[in-house]
Formats: sequence, C-alpha cells, structure tokens
Amino acid sequence: MTERRAILSGSTFEEEIGYARAVVDGDWVHVSGTTGFDYATMTISDDVIEQVEQCLRNVESALAEAGCSFADVVRVRYLLPDREDFQPCWPTLRRCFGDIRPAATMLVCGLSDPRMKFEIEVYARRPAEPRPMPAAG
Repeated sequence: MTERRAILSGSTFEEEIGYARAVVDGDWVHVSGTTGFDYATMTISDDVIEQVEQCLRNVESALAEAGCSFADVVRVRYLLPDREDFQPCWPTLRRCFGDIRPAATMLVCGLSDPRMKFEIEVYARRPAEPRPMPAAG
C-alpha cells in the first residue's frame, strides 16, 4: 500500500478550511498553496519580497518534513493578484529554483486575503534515499 500522510504547519487556515500544508503520497509530495504568513505568529508582511521569502521558508519546512528539499521540486505554480509584483520576485525565486529548473507557471488571480501578494504551490518527488533533516541553527 502506498504511504499517504498529511504534513501540518500549524496555520490556522489548515484547521478552519480543512486541508494540510502538504500531502506525501508515495514518492510524491504535494505542497498546498502557501502564502507569506509566518505561521507561528499568523502575521504577514506588506512587502511582496518578504512574503516570497516567508513562502519559501514555509515550503522548505514542509518539504524537509517530507524528506525532500528544493532540489526535489519538479513543478511550481506562482499565484499573484498583481502581475507587476512578479518580476521583482525573480531574484529570490532564482536562488531556490535557478539550478533546479522545475516546470513553472505564473497565474494572476485573486487570493483569499487581500494582504496576500504571493502564493506558491509546489510538487516534489522524494529521493530514493531520504535526506537528513537540516540542523536547527
């Protein structure tokens, strides 16, 4: 039987709406649309670049719990309410994905909270040998 498990981040949205930050299904990891909220404080910056950086930290945490890293990402979907905000995000995104080159799509759409300026959805394939969890520091 294929392993299937949910990964929760502690976001109040997960409980209120009824979803998981990520789902591990066999070798695949499906990371839900993730915004720039700091889930420990449920706060979000007004700055789109800071939101992108927090999004990536949130995604990285979910991937690590699934035994993956950004190196295992095969597909990315970017969601932004304002297309003008996308190009300023490119350098930050390139730092995570520039060497990996996942398939990617950017969509302009409304997000569920007007404070949200950026959302990212990621699909990854777990490596044959699980990667060790990075040391806290």
